[in-house]
Amino acid sequence: MAVAPRDSGYRGIWFTLGQFGEYGDKYSGGLGTYTAKHVPLGVYSPESEKTFFVYGGAKGSERHLLAMVSCFDHRTGQVPKPVIVHDKGLSPNWGNTTAIVNDPHDNPSICLDEFGHVWVFVSGRGKVRPGYKYRSVRPHDISEFERVTEEEITYPQPWWIPGKGFLHLFTKYTGVRELYWNKSPDGREWTEDRKLAGMGGHYQSSRQLGEKVVTAFNMHIDGVPDTRTNLYFAQTDDMGDSWQTITGELIETPMADRHCSALVRDYEAEGRMVYMKDINFDREGNPIILVITSSGFPAGPEGDPRFWTTVHWTGSEWAFHEVTRTTHNYDMGSIYVEGDAWRIIAPTESGPQYHGCGGEMAMWLSQDEGKSWEKVRDLTSDSPRNHAYARRPVDAHPDFYALWADGNPDEFSESHLYFCNQAGDVWELPYEMDGDFAVPIRVHGASG
Repeated sequence: MAVAPRDSGYRGIWFTLGQFGEYGDKYSGGLGTYTAKHVPLGVYSPESEKTFFVYGGAKGSERHLLAMVSCFDHRTGQVPKPVIVHDKGLSPNWGNTTAIVNDPHDNPSICLDEFGHVWVFVSGRGKVRPGYKYRSVRPHDISEFERVTEEEITYPQPWWIPGKGFLHLFTKYTGVRELYWNKSPDGREWTEDRKLAGMGGHYQSSRQLGEKVVTAFNMHIDGVPDTRTNLYFAQTDDMGDSWQTITGELIETPMADRHCSALVRDYEAEGRMVYMKDINFDREGNPIILVITSSGFPAGPEGDPRFWTTVHWTGSEWAFHEVTRTTHNYDMGSIYVEGDAWRIIAPTESGPQYHGCGGEMAMWLSQDEGKSWEKVRDLTSDSPRNHAYARRPVDAHPDFYALWADGNPDEFSESHLYFCNQAGDVWELPYEMDGDFAVPIRVHGASG
């Protein structure tokens, strides 16, 4: 254990997948809050009055990934210099001791246990690079961390169930991307990994409500991620000992039949692709899944029409409602429930790099359970770089409602980090800091 090193400001990782077509890369840009499968990226702690959050940072603004953690102090309105929990250039790859990781697939996720300790789950990349679990030495304090494990985990999604411990959903590369889970009473001793789904490959998004954890996921035909389709849902209220459909029917795991009882919609039969974004609960505790559906995987008009869609269990059926259209499969936003009102914060508007990932951030509101949506505010405009991957903290505080990064998808660029409040006012986290603490800079919204 040692005092964690600090960076001198908030700088996100820039990345290119390198799969170029006529309209650019399949996805690229400022991906500090990537991927949609890293869940959660923030959590509000009422005991400390802080929102703790993680992101993929960049060492010296270069393509060198740092797993970062920080917090916003709601009492002071300040942020500290961010903490480097793990330097992906200092830990060797399995079988390769020279590579420096520049890939945000290795970004971290975050969770707080009931004692206030901050846990950072750093993703690995299949069997190529290890993942790690870190625990803060003191509750509600990010100045010192201990490494708890080094293991094979990708897309970590940790959930702490009070009185029971961790239920961790994640992905393992077994030739394809398959879904697994395990659990731990304290984060130190873990059960064996158990497979949840293996129909050829999957991407998932999960959430917690009390002792219930739900996951929504798609399926990759013959293991090819660019064929992702179908929509599935499963839930557990006993730490993964059993899994059920939305109606309570027991699911046999691992799920291997693409037409199993967890299937919500057969998009494969419709020739549509499904990109997972977020999942939340209505005021009755029924799930709301946010997805983008598309007709093709490359960037550009080949995938049009692309629909932002809410998939809501009404208590008797799944209801599908279009929010708006979008220009890119990897646009990513979050859905919020505020009593009877539903809110989405996402890069739904065209940005300066039109065919690239992300765009301008906007806020949408529905007062009728997703049946109709109205754009109520543009959060950014006239930006030099596309904004991408707006992320919702657990128990989001109205003053720190979404976190995201910007970047130029067409060429290497700086990547700045931002957050907004519930009203849609936007602040930039300081790119460079002279002191130990700083007040974020308001960049959009009412003055004050």
